[in-house]
Amino acid sequence: MIEVVVTCRNDEALDICSYELTSVDGTPLPAFSAGSHIDVHVPDGLLRQYSLCNHPKERHRYLIGVLKDPATRGGSRSLHEQVQVGTRLSISEPRNLFPLAPQARRSLLFAGGIGITPILCMAEHLAEAGADFELHYCARASERAAFVQRLEASAFAERVFLHFDTQPHTALNAAEVLAAPAADVHLYVCGPGGFMQHVLDSARAQGWQEDCLHREYFSAPTVDASVDGAFSVQVASSGEVFDIPADKSVVQVLQSHGIEIAVSCEQGICGTCLTRVLDGIPEHRDLFLTEQEQALNDQFTPCCSRAKSARLVLDI
Repeated sequence: MIEVVVTCRNDEALDICSYELTSVDGTPLPAFSAGSHIDVHVPDGLLRQYSLCNHPKERHRYLIGVLKDPATRGGSRSLHEQVQVGTRLSISEPRNLFPLAPQARRSLLFAGGIGITPILCMAEHLAEAGADFELHYCARASERAAFVQRLEASAFAERVFLHFDTQPHTALNAAEVLAAPAADVHLYVCGPGGFMQHVLDSARAQGWQEDCLHREYFSAPTVDASVDGAFSVQVASSGEVFDIPADKSVVQVLQSHGIEIAVSCEQGICGTCLTRVLDGIPEHRDLFLTEQEQALNDQFTPCCSRAKSARLVLDI
């Protein structure tokens, strides 16, 4: 973990604050690439992930943007209400689960609401590299769109298109924007689940191939757990078998027996807890693995996924 201090806090839009983080001892922070995120230990004791939205060449600071989500599980509220300039926080080194494809000839960037954070970093990297791209930023209203001034003042402002629900004439025509798929044109989307699904479905309807579609989720959709049943997991290294009741996750049960699995998001988004499955059929509930990877049934996310078979044998 890295100890940092908040050196600047700004209101970027309605219910969106940015936080500038620098190392406590003034040393350069670890390098990162466009699309990276960090884990942040927030004051309430929770661990949350936030995308880095400053230029990836910067080592003297990290910048994150945080939406105070009305459906928050506590993390964003804790940051908004308790973290001020001078607050110390513990963070992880950056990780990138949403990287730019180096082989892309052209990139189409789509951001919805707070989803602008990784997309902004991508745009700045692509612009500096002289790459071909355009950025479409969608929000409910202009006052809910963060970093607009930064976008409008950028060297790539003419490639930025703003779309606000309150201004129907600016509406995004996804089918038109995505009308020319090609193997060397890549799409990146981040934002609310419904927005992302619309963009991805529009791309697929226009004939886009899956390996050209890239997305990053901030939260997982609610899953109906009312029909969940029990199953068991066997630890391959020891042969121990543990029952997983309907109201507990695999991670929770194993931790209660002293078997630790590293977790971070606890929603199947980040892939931190990804575990090999040696036998049995998982019921995949993650957003980390691709559909093709899920179909192999040789790994799963024990923080949220369950089992279709009566037992899973895990490589731990």
